[in-house]
Amino acid sequence: MNRERAATNDEMEALGQSAGRRADGGAVFALVGDLGAGKTHWTKGLALGLGYSGQVTSPTFALAQEYRGGRLPVFHFDFYRIESAEELLAMGWDEYLDQGGVIVAEWADKFPEVLPAQTVWLDFKVLPDGSREIISR
Repeated sequence: MNRERAATNDEMEALGQSAGRRADGGAVFALVGDLGAGKTHWTKGLALGLGYSGQVTSPTFALAQEYRGGRLPVFHFDFYRIESAEELLAMGWDEYLDQGGVIVAEWADKFPEVLPAQTVWLDFKVLPDGSREIISR
């Protein structure tokens, strides 16, 4: 288990950027944590670390965002509003897994059964002092 801390949004993005520079095609990151814990800021940094220079936003209402133009495409999912694993599969989940990009799934604990065995799980927590912590498992 690894722990990282971020006091600001910029520091959270820097943690994601570091992960993006190391990410290989087919990597899947499962993000778990409350609203405001830094999941989207981390994802913005990840996309930046992969060379994507466009806007990164939470896919809460779109359910999925694609960021292309970097070293690898990033497929950013938000499972929060998805009702079932069947709905996720109907969105083309398996096809995204087969594309060789990097997948980020926020609220991933809703459907752990659809995630590959090599998924990197990241738990985001807001600490009492307002800083945030990421615990990887």
